[in-house]
Amino acid sequence: MIPTEDASARKREIEEKLKQEQETLSFIRENLEKSDQLTKGMVSILSSFESRLMQLENSIIPVHKQTENLQRLQENVDKTLSCMDHVISYYHVAKDTDRIIREGPTGRLDEYLACIAKIQKAVEYFQDNNPDSPELNTVKARFEKGKELLEAEFRSLLTRYSKPVPPILILDTISVDEDMELQEEVVLEHLPEAVLQDIICISGWLVEYGRNQDFMNVYYQIRSSQLDRSIKGLKEHFRKNSASSGILYSPAVQTKRKDTPTKKVPKRPVYIPGTIRKAQNLLKQYSQHGLDGKKGGSNLTPLEAGHDHDLRVKHPSDALNEKHGAAAGKDDVLDIEIDSYIHCISAFVKLAQSEYALLTEIIPEHHQKKTFDSLIQEALNNLMLEGDNIVFAARRAIERRDYSAILTIFPILRHLKMNKSEFDSTLQGTAASTKNKMPTLINSMEMIGAKALEEFADSIKNDPDKEYNMPKDGTVHELTSNAILFLQQLLDFHETAGAMLASQVLGDTYNIPLDPRETSSASSYTSDFNKRLLSTYICKVLGNLQLNLLSKSKVYEDSALSAIFLHNNYNYILKSLEKSELIQLVTVTQKRAENSYRELIEQQIDMYQRSWLKVTEHLADRNMPVLQPGAKLKDKERQVIKDKFKGFNDGLEELCKTQKGWAIPDKDQRDFIRQQQRRVVSDAYRSFLQRCANISFTKNPEKYHKYRPEEVEEMIEKLFDTSA
Repeated sequence: MIPTEDASARKREIEEKLKQEQETLSFIRENLEKSDQLTKGMVSILSSFESRLMQLENSIIPVHKQTENLQRLQENVDKTLSCMDHVISYYHVAKDTDRIIREGPTGRLDEYLACIAKIQKAVEYFQDNNPDSPELNTVKARFEKGKELLEAEFRSLLTRYSKPVPPILILDTISVDEDMELQEEVVLEHLPEAVLQDIICISGWLVEYGRNQDFMNVYYQIRSSQLDRSIKGLKEHFRKNSASSGILYSPAVQTKRKDTPTKKVPKRPVYIPGTIRKAQNLLKQYSQHGLDGKKGGSNLTPLEAGHDHDLRVKHPSDALNEKHGAAAGKDDVLDIEIDSYIHCISAFVKLAQSEYALLTEIIPEHHQKKTFDSLIQEALNNLMLEGDNIVFAARRAIERRDYSAILTIFPILRHLKMNKSEFDSTLQGTAASTKNKMPTLINSMEMIGAKALEEFADSIKNDPDKEYNMPKDGTVHELTSNAILFLQQLLDFHETAGAMLASQVLGDTYNIPLDPRETSSASSYTSDFNKRLLSTYICKVLGNLQLNLLSKSKVYEDSALSAIFLHNNYNYILKSLEKSELIQLVTVTQKRAENSYRELIEQQIDMYQRSWLKVTEHLADRNMPVLQPGAKLKDKERQVIKDKFKGFNDGLEELCKTQKGWAIPDKDQRDFIRQQQRRVVSDAYRSFLQRCANISFTKNPEKYHKYRPEEVEEMIEKLFDTSA
């Protein structure tokens, strides 16, 4: 059982907790009642607010809708009025733009194009909205009129401001040296900048809005004419100035301003007038007198025998200028024409490049190549026609056996080939017929050139042995000097000549072994092969020349003169080869060429010395009487000695008289032969006199002993000296 005290305490504790819980419950009930009252008050306020909002909305929304409708109506009215004004303006476009269109675009292109734009919009409006209205025809006519005036302005600006490029400026452009330091680029300004911008603007409008390509034809026709006039002006410049002053490049290149950087001396020009004229004169003179077999020997003396002891060819141009002034004048004209043509080729490339740069700013991209092709045709055709005329003239000259014509082709052909890559680059994108014009001309020149080279070699071989055309003094024959001079001209153009021969695939003719890499086509021939081919050709000419000289030498009745003739010619050939670079070219295929000529020269010296045997044989011991001391000579023995003296004296006098008129122009060779002959004869003569010193074979010894050894030496010393 639980004690009573503990139960009472427990009861009091429970009662106190119950009382606290009842108080908490009362507090919660009071708060709930207050919360309900507040909720009812808030609901009442919200209901009232909602009611008022509903009333406000019902009042404002109709007003808002009405206002919005009014605004929309206002906007529609404004738009309608604006559209009406815009439409009405189209009906006034023709009248508003009449004055500006009639006066044209000159001087106010921007304003004019703005008027054209208004007219174009009017045309589009009437086409879309009222295609049957008379106003459409009116604005269409006005638009076409405006377009015509723009085309006329395009033509007018091009015509008025397109001028030929001055020759001086062209020469400045093509004479710029790649090696010059700080070189100034020469810019060709074909049109003033303001005019160019107007032309570009008109071109753009015509392409975009005018739907017209006729202006491109106008452009190329006008610019084509100016390009052709520029090149013709350069030709005229050469005709007027080159012959008198020799100026190939413009004085402007040499003029220096204070602020102009110092430049290096320009390279030697590709071709200098007159460099081949003398050779042409000589060859032409020879072809007229030496190859056709109709005329007599030439009046030209190849070597100044007996007067000029240096190994030099007497230049035929001197004689031609004295006797044929008109011919010399023609040569000057030819020089100028060749030089002019070479420079015109370079000028065409530079001018065409400049024209293309200008064209790209004016003509639409997809029409540029075609327009450029048309633009350059006239100038290019004229250049190619002139080149064809040169080929034709060369062909006619070669048919007349005037091989100097090939010398005209060499500088031109070399220049064409040097500029071919730049030429091809300039014409890139043009028609195949346009791009093939220069290769066709080059091929024609190479063909006629190769033909001339072959025929020249044959003419050297087949030149007839004309007695009246042989040098009486045994000096160098015209054939030799002409052949060497021709080969020296080939040396100046060795690359061109080698390629010329290679282009005709002459390897089989000369039996040149071909490298497998060189057999695919003419264009694949290497420079080394071309060099070997030219070397073989030169050796062929020299071989033909040697055979012909040997044949010609037989014309002389005197074998000694024949030997002197061959000696002079062989020596002239050797010296000419050594003085130039021909010997290096010859040794490419003939390693012993130099030694071979020296052996030939020695052989001819030996042949000549045999002519003195008929003099020295009288001094030999043969038939000389054997004398005993104190013995007297018999009449027969005395006569033998007398005959020996007489034979020697007569032979010496005859040979000296004859050979004094012969010529050995090379001083070294002349002195060598004299010295050698003087020594041989003098030694034999002294020995003979010594043997006869104590022999009394005549009462008049001075009659037979006419010459002292010193006098004999002096007589021999005067050999080959026509001035003595």
